[in-house]
Amino acid sequence: MASPSPVALVTGGARRLGAAIVRRLHAAGYRVAVHCRSSAAEAATLCAELEALRADSTAVLAADLARFDALPELVAHTVGRFGRLDALVNNAAVFFPTPAGTVTPAQWDTLMATNLRAPLFLSQAAAPHLKASGGAILNISDVYARQPRPDLLAYAVSKGGLEVMTRALSAALAPEVRVNAIAPGAILWPEDASDPALQARILSRTALGRVGEVDEIAETALWLLRDAGYTTGSVIAVDGGRTPL
Repeated sequence: MASPSPVALVTGGARRLGAAIVRRLHAAGYRVAVHCRSSAAEAATLCAELEALRADSTAVLAADLARFDALPELVAHTVGRFGRLDALVNNAAVFFPTPAGTVTPAQWDTLMATNLRAPLFLSQAAAPHLKASGGAILNISDVYARQPRPDLLAYAVSKGGLEVMTRALSAALAPEVRVNAIAPGAILWPEDASDPALQARILSRTALGRVGEVDEIAETALWLLRDAGYTTGSVIAVDGGRTPL
């Protein structure tokens, strides 16, 4: 009797980078729980697309990751729907400028709740299931965790904390669960702001001289979750050879 196909929970999986990761995992045979907050229509469309390829292989889970009680519920709903959990992808993030001298407690709390607190408590809730399956956790960090931009102070701190958490969890959950992170560079520009001069400056400091593709992140995600059996506690930069601005 064939073993059941693996299951992944991907936060922020309805759009952009998250959707690319969902599609790649699904193509590799995973059943996928697609978390969303305000993108329920996009999540439903994505899952309908994937269900047409393979029935009973997806689920849409809507939740606000800033709500602490929603975090264990996401894991419970995923396991309740599919019977197991093999991969947790902490992809959802909040991003907005926070220049030094202007950061407010509300901004700090908003960034930390989604970018750092939610990944920790989702990982904690998922850990028993991942231990049972020999699974893995993948955190999506950012080039700005190690190359902070002056106008992204609190955001950079949240992503730096996520990288520390990756290393700490890799030690805490070893040897049953591997924990790694990806730090993307210029993959998708922010939707709510366009600064051609900044974009040109970023590309001028990128060795490969181009914007990356979401599929390049998704392929790395699949490798870390499924194939990188001797890799844990690592942060893989997929940034085209980016240097600080």
